[in-house]
Amino acid sequence: MRYDPARVTYRKLLDVFWRHVDPTDPGGQFVDRGSQYRTGIFFHNEEQKVLAEQSKEELDQSGRFDKLIVTEIIPFSKFYRAEDYHQGYNKTCPVPYKSYRFNSGRDQFLEKVWRDSKTGIGESKKDTKYSRPGDEVLCQTLTPMQYEVTQKAGTEPPFKNEYWDNKKPGIYVDIVTGEPLFSSLDKFDSGTGWPSFTKPLDTDNIMEREDKSLFTVRTEVMSKHGDSHLGHVFSDGPMPTGLRYCINSASMRFIPKENLEKEGYGQYLKLFQEDR
Repeated sequence: MRYDPARVTYRKLLDVFWRHVDPTDPGGQFVDRGSQYRTGIFFHNEEQKVLAEQSKEELDQSGRFDKLIVTEIIPFSKFYRAEDYHQGYNKTCPVPYKSYRFNSGRDQFLEKVWRDSKTGIGESKKDTKYSRPGDEVLCQTLTPMQYEVTQKAGTEPPFKNEYWDNKKPGIYVDIVTGEPLFSSLDKFDSGTGWPSFTKPLDTDNIMEREDKSLFTVRTEVMSKHGDSHLGHVFSDGPMPTGLRYCINSASMRFIPKENLEKEGYGQYLKLFQEDR
Protein backbone atom coordinates (compact mmCIF):
# COMPACT_ATOMS: atom_id res chain seq x y z
CA MET A 1 0.00 0.00 0.00
CA ARG A 2 1.35 3.41 -0.95
CA TYR A 3 0.99 6.52 1.15
CA ASP A 4 -1.33 9.11 -0.41
CA PRO A 5 -1.02 12.49 1.41
CA ALA A 6 -4.26 13.62 -0.25
CA ARG A 7 -6.15 10.99 1.75
CA VAL A 8 -4.38 10.98 5.12
CA THR A 9 -1.90 13.33 6.75
CA TYR A 10 1.60 12.22 7.70
CA ARG A 11 0.82 13.25 11.27
CA LYS A 12 -2.13 10.83 11.28
CA LEU A 13 0.13 8.03 10.02
CA LEU A 14 2.47 8.66 12.94
CA ASP A 15 -0.45 8.57 15.35
CA VAL A 16 -1.59 5.19 13.99
CA PHE A 17 1.97 3.81 14.06
CA TRP A 18 2.54 4.59 17.74
CA ARG A 19 -0.73 2.89 18.68
CA HIS A 20 0.34 -0.44 17.16
CA VAL A 21 3.79 -0.95 18.68
CA ASP A 22 5.73 -0.95 21.93
CA PRO A 23 8.10 1.98 21.27
CA THR A 24 9.97 1.36 24.54
CA ASP A 25 11.37 -2.05 23.50
CA PRO A 26 14.89 -1.84 21.94
CA GLY A 27 15.19 -5.59 21.42
CA GLY A 28 12.18 -6.43 19.26
CA GLN A 29 8.41 -6.53 19.59
CA PHE A 30 6.60 -8.78 22.05
CA VAL A 31 7.50 -12.45 21.27
CA ASP A 32 9.53 -11.45 18.19
CA ARG A 33 13.06 -10.80 19.39
CA GLY A 34 16.06 -9.42 17.55
CA SER A 35 17.18 -6.13 16.04
CA GLN A 36 15.21 -6.84 12.86
CA TYR A 37 11.98 -6.51 14.87
CA ARG A 38 12.78 -3.22 16.60
CA THR A 39 10.63 -0.20 15.80
CA GLY A 40 11.76 2.54 13.45
CA ILE A 41 10.48 5.47 11.41
CA PHE A 42 12.09 6.18 8.04
CA PHE A 43 11.70 9.71 6.73
CA HIS A 44 11.93 10.82 3.09
CA ASN A 45 12.47 14.55 3.64
CA GLU A 46 13.16 17.15 6.29
CA GLU A 47 9.47 17.87 6.87
CA GLN A 48 8.74 14.23 7.69
CA LYS A 49 11.79 14.12 9.95
CA VAL A 50 10.63 17.15 11.94
CA LEU A 51 7.08 15.80 12.29
CA ALA A 52 8.34 12.39 13.38
CA GLU A 53 10.70 13.85 15.97
CA GLN A 54 7.99 16.15 17.27
CA SER A 55 5.52 13.26 17.54
CA LYS A 56 8.07 11.09 19.35
CA GLU A 57 8.88 13.87 21.82
CA GLU A 58 5.21 14.51 22.54
CA LEU A 59 4.61 10.81 23.18
CA ASP A 60 7.67 10.64 25.44
CA GLN A 61 6.44 13.60 27.47
CA SER A 62 2.83 12.43 27.66
CA GLY A 63 3.50 10.00 30.51
CA ARG A 64 1.70 7.20 28.68
CA PHE A 65 4.73 4.93 28.94
CA ASP A 66 6.86 4.38 32.05
CA LYS A 67 9.97 3.76 29.94
CA LEU A 68 11.88 5.91 27.46
CA ILE A 69 10.71 5.92 23.83
CA VAL A 70 13.55 4.25 21.89
CA THR A 71 12.08 4.12 18.37
CA GLU A 72 14.72 5.26 15.87
CA ILE A 73 14.03 8.01 13.34
CA ILE A 74 16.40 7.54 10.42
CA PRO A 75 16.57 8.55 6.74
CA PHE A 76 15.05 6.19 4.18
CA SER A 77 17.60 4.43 2.00
CA LYS A 78 16.12 1.28 0.45
CA PHE A 79 12.79 -0.55 0.52
CA TYR A 80 12.72 -4.32 0.97
CA ARG A 81 9.45 -5.92 -0.09
CA ALA A 82 8.18 -8.69 2.17
CA GLU A 83 7.45 -12.15 0.78
CA ASP A 84 4.15 -12.64 -1.02
CA TYR A 85 2.55 -14.56 1.84
CA HIS A 86 3.06 -11.50 4.06
CA GLN A 87 1.08 -9.23 1.72
CA GLY A 88 -2.35 -8.54 3.25
CA TYR A 89 -1.75 -11.37 5.72
CA ASN A 90 -4.45 -10.11 8.08
CA LYS A 91 -7.01 -10.62 5.28
CA THR A 92 -5.69 -13.80 3.65
CA CYS A 93 -5.03 -15.57 6.96
CA PRO A 94 -7.31 -13.85 9.51
CA VAL A 95 -7.45 -16.73 12.03
CA PRO A 96 -3.67 -17.25 12.53
CA TYR A 97 -3.17 -13.48 12.39
CA LYS A 98 -5.61 -12.85 15.23
CA SER A 99 -4.21 -15.78 17.17
CA TYR A 100 -0.68 -14.38 16.84
CA ARG A 101 -1.71 -10.91 17.99
CA PHE A 102 -3.39 -12.29 21.10
CA ASN A 103 -0.86 -14.98 22.05
CA SER A 104 2.09 -12.65 21.49
CA GLY A 105 0.65 -10.26 24.08
CA ARG A 106 0.36 -7.41 21.56
CA ASP A 107 -3.42 -6.99 21.85
CA GLN A 108 -3.37 -7.00 25.65
CA PHE A 109 -0.49 -4.51 25.75
CA LEU A 110 -2.14 -2.05 23.36
CA GLU A 111 -5.48 -2.32 25.13
CA LYS A 112 -3.86 -1.56 28.48
CA VAL A 113 -1.86 1.41 27.18
CA TRP A 114 -4.49 3.05 24.96
CA ARG A 115 -7.86 2.01 26.39
CA ASP A 116 -8.50 5.45 27.91
CA SER A 117 -7.41 7.45 24.87
CA LYS A 118 -9.31 8.65 21.83
CA THR A 119 -7.01 11.61 21.44
CA GLY A 120 -3.83 12.49 19.57
CA ILE A 121 -0.36 11.41 20.61
CA GLY A 122 0.52 14.71 22.23
CA GLU A 123 -1.97 14.29 25.08
CA SER A 124 -1.20 12.57 28.33
CA LYS A 125 -3.49 10.20 30.19
CA LYS A 126 -4.63 13.04 32.41
CA ASP A 127 -5.06 15.60 29.63
CA THR A 128 -8.57 14.72 28.48
CA LYS A 129 -10.35 18.08 28.63
CA TYR A 130 -10.24 18.43 24.87
CA SER A 131 -10.43 14.83 23.73
CA ARG A 132 -10.76 13.76 20.11
CA PRO A 133 -13.48 11.10 19.68
CA GLY A 134 -12.87 8.07 17.51
CA ASP A 135 -13.70 8.07 13.81
CA GLU A 136 -16.94 6.13 14.33
CA VAL A 137 -18.21 8.83 16.67
CA LEU A 138 -17.08 11.63 14.36
CA CYS A 139 -18.92 10.08 11.43
CA GLN A 140 -22.11 10.20 13.48
CA THR A 141 -21.73 13.63 15.09
CA LEU A 142 -20.23 15.72 12.28
CA THR A 143 -22.04 16.81 9.15
CA PRO A 144 -20.56 15.57 5.84
CA MET A 145 -19.00 19.00 5.27
CA GLN A 146 -17.56 19.18 8.80
CA TYR A 147 -16.03 15.73 8.40
CA GLU A 148 -14.65 16.51 4.95
CA VAL A 149 -13.01 19.70 6.20
CA THR A 150 -11.64 18.59 9.56
CA GLN A 151 -10.68 14.99 8.78
CA LYS A 152 -9.80 15.15 5.07
CA ALA A 153 -8.44 18.71 4.82
CA GLY A 154 -11.32 19.79 2.59
CA THR A 155 -12.44 23.35 1.86
CA GLU A 156 -15.97 24.69 2.08
CA PRO A 157 -17.39 27.15 -0.52
CA PRO A 158 -16.60 30.84 0.05
CA PHE A 159 -19.50 33.12 1.03
CA LYS A 160 -21.66 30.02 1.56
CA ASN A 161 -20.57 29.02 5.01
CA GLU A 162 -21.88 29.74 8.48
CA TYR A 163 -19.49 32.32 9.93
CA TRP A 164 -17.88 34.23 7.07
CA ASP A 165 -19.98 37.34 7.89
CA ASN A 166 -20.70 36.68 11.57
CA LYS A 167 -20.12 39.89 13.54
CA LYS A 168 -21.41 38.81 16.97
CA PRO A 169 -19.02 38.94 19.96
CA GLY A 170 -17.79 35.59 21.19
CA ILE A 171 -15.23 32.88 20.58
CA TYR A 172 -14.79 30.07 18.07
CA VAL A 173 -13.89 26.57 19.27
CA ASP A 174 -12.88 23.37 17.51
CA ILE A 175 -16.02 21.56 16.29
CA VAL A 176 -14.38 18.23 17.22
CA THR A 177 -12.91 18.85 20.68
CA GLY A 178 -14.19 22.23 21.87
CA GLU A 179 -10.70 23.66 22.36
CA PRO A 180 -10.71 27.50 22.04
CA LEU A 181 -9.29 28.68 18.72
CA PHE A 182 -10.19 32.27 17.77
CA SER A 183 -11.99 35.35 19.10
CA SER A 184 -14.41 37.71 17.38
CA LEU A 185 -12.17 40.53 18.62
CA ASP A 186 -9.51 39.38 16.15
CA LYS A 187 -11.91 38.67 13.27
CA PHE A 188 -11.93 40.90 10.20
CA ASP A 189 -13.53 41.01 6.75
CA SER A 190 -10.87 39.78 4.33
CA GLY A 191 -13.19 39.75 1.34
CA THR A 192 -12.38 36.09 0.70
CA GLY A 193 -15.69 34.62 1.86
CA TRP A 194 -14.19 32.69 4.77
CA PRO A 195 -13.82 33.65 8.45
CA SER A 196 -10.51 35.46 8.86
CA PHE A 197 -8.57 36.28 12.03
CA THR A 198 -5.37 38.19 12.77
CA LYS A 199 -4.25 35.75 15.47
CA PRO A 200 -5.35 32.67 17.48
CA LEU A 201 -7.14 33.07 20.78
CA ASP A 202 -4.87 30.46 22.39
CA THR A 203 -1.66 29.58 20.54
CA ASP A 204 -1.31 26.39 22.62
CA ASN A 205 -4.30 24.97 20.75
CA ILE A 206 -2.94 25.71 17.26
CA MET A 207 -0.44 23.81 15.13
CA GLU A 208 1.05 24.98 11.84
CA ARG A 209 2.83 22.94 9.19
CA GLU A 210 3.94 23.15 5.58
CA ASP A 211 1.35 22.22 2.94
CA LYS A 212 2.43 21.47 -0.64
CA SER A 213 -0.84 19.93 -1.83
CA LEU A 214 -1.80 22.54 -4.47
CA PHE A 215 1.50 22.90 -6.36
CA THR A 216 2.50 25.70 -4.02
CA VAL A 217 3.76 26.02 -0.47
CA ARG A 218 1.19 27.13 2.10
CA THR A 219 1.01 26.97 5.88
CA GLU A 220 -1.74 24.69 7.12
CA VAL A 221 -3.46 25.48 10.43
CA MET A 222 -4.64 22.61 12.62
CA SER A 223 -6.02 22.21 16.12
CA LYS A 224 -3.52 20.63 18.49
CA HIS A 225 -5.75 18.32 20.50
CA GLY A 226 -8.27 17.47 17.79
CA ASP A 227 -5.72 17.20 14.97
CA SER A 228 -8.44 18.88 12.89
CA HIS A 229 -7.70 20.72 9.67
CA LEU A 230 -8.86 24.31 10.18
CA GLY A 231 -7.54 26.24 7.18
CA HIS A 232 -4.37 28.15 6.29
CA VAL A 233 -2.50 31.23 7.46
CA PHE A 234 -1.18 33.90 5.08
CA SER A 235 1.01 36.98 5.50
CA ASP A 236 -1.41 39.44 3.88
CA GLY A 237 -3.47 40.36 6.92
CA PRO A 238 -3.90 43.69 8.71
CA MET A 239 -1.77 44.98 11.52
CA PRO A 240 -0.78 44.47 14.27
CA THR A 241 0.16 40.91 13.19
CA GLY A 242 0.05 41.19 9.40
CA LEU A 243 -1.41 37.68 9.34
CA ARG A 244 -4.63 36.28 7.93
CA TYR A 245 -5.82 33.03 9.46
CA CYS A 246 -8.26 31.87 6.79
CA ILE A 247 -10.44 29.30 8.56
CA ASN A 248 -13.30 27.06 7.45
CA SER A 249 -16.57 27.67 9.29
CA ALA A 250 -17.18 23.91 9.21
CA SER A 251 -14.17 23.36 11.48
CA MET A 252 -15.53 25.57 14.27
CA ARG A 253 -18.45 26.20 16.60
CA PHE A 254 -19.27 29.75 17.63
CA ILE A 255 -20.08 30.50 21.28
CA PRO A 256 -21.70 33.92 21.84
CA LYS A 257 -20.33 36.11 24.61
CA GLU A 258 -23.48 35.66 26.70
CA ASN A 259 -23.09 31.85 26.66
CA LEU A 260 -19.40 31.64 27.58
CA GLU A 261 -19.96 31.11 31.29
CA LYS A 262 -22.72 28.55 30.74
CA GLU A 263 -20.64 26.49 28.31
CA GLY A 264 -17.50 26.44 30.45
CA TYR A 265 -15.50 29.22 28.80
CA GLY A 266 -16.04 31.87 31.47
CA GLN A 267 -12.34 32.72 31.61
CA TYR A 268 -12.72 34.51 28.27
CA LEU A 269 -15.49 36.86 29.43
CA LYS A 270 -12.94 39.43 30.54
CA LEU A 271 -11.95 39.93 26.91
CA PHE A 272 -15.34 41.43 26.19
CA GLN A 273 -15.75 43.63 29.29
CA GLU A 274 -15.49 46.83 27.24
CA ASP A 275 -18.36 45.64 25.04
CA ARG A 276 -20.81 45.22 27.90
